[in-house]
Amino acid sequence: MQKPRALVCGASEGIGRASAIALSQKGFAVSLLARSKPRLEELAATLPGATVIVADLDDRPALVKALENAVSHGPYYALVNNTGGPHGGPLLEASEEALLAAFSRNVLAGQILVRAVLPGMIAAGHGRIVNVLSTSLREPIANLGIGNTIRGAMAGWSKTLANELPPGITINNVLPGYTKTARLMELADLAATRTGKSRETVLSEWAKMAPEQRLAEPEEIANVIAFLCSPEASFIRGQSLAADGGRIRAI
Repeated sequence: MQKPRALVCGASEGIGRASAIALSQKGFAVSLLARSKPRLEELAATLPGATVIVADLDDRPALVKALENAVSHGPYYALVNNTGGPHGGPLLEASEEALLAAFSRNVLAGQILVRAVLPGMIAAGHGRIVNVLSTSLREPIANLGIGNTIRGAMAGWSKTLANELPPGITINNVLPGYTKTARLMELADLAATRTGKSRETVLSEWAKMAPEQRLAEPEEIANVIAFLCSPEASFIRGQSLAADGGRIRAI
């Protein structure tokens, strides 16, 4: 029996890499999409049936071609829409170009990804789309002005699709809290430079914001993503699920 296929974006590191591993362990044949071919090939060698798609979400024409080739080999049951967050800084200091780039990398690339995999999902009568966003969707994070803005746009886009997609094809968002990724280390370094604190101090302060009193491991977020891609999540649709150790205070 042929394995169901899953397309995982940003699979070369962090939450994307962990998600690819988790889905492979759940029996998926995973397509790994990112810019770094060596990292993807290294990971693919460890995952049965994995394939590599070298593509840049900022290059939309090339992304369309890469996806056309990928779907020609068979439909996808699951799509994990995951990309790196925009640069930090106050929204008032953000340039028009930076905002446009973030919108392109997230909303426009997400639209291309969904439109590419959707025909196969419709033909099969089932599918799972999971967007990796941020808790900033619920509580904007200081000095992440562009990220806060784009996460809100992604949530509106996703909720709209949840009402448009046919039965059996679900779309949901995962909202990771502070997670041990290269991206978080970059943000910690920026915060350290801005405040004069050490990176370790910044990370410790962030960890203490959650009742769990620690940072998440990428694998913990990946397990939530894998669940939302599973048959067991068939009646969860149009939701934004926080995996944040309790950091969001809202009910």
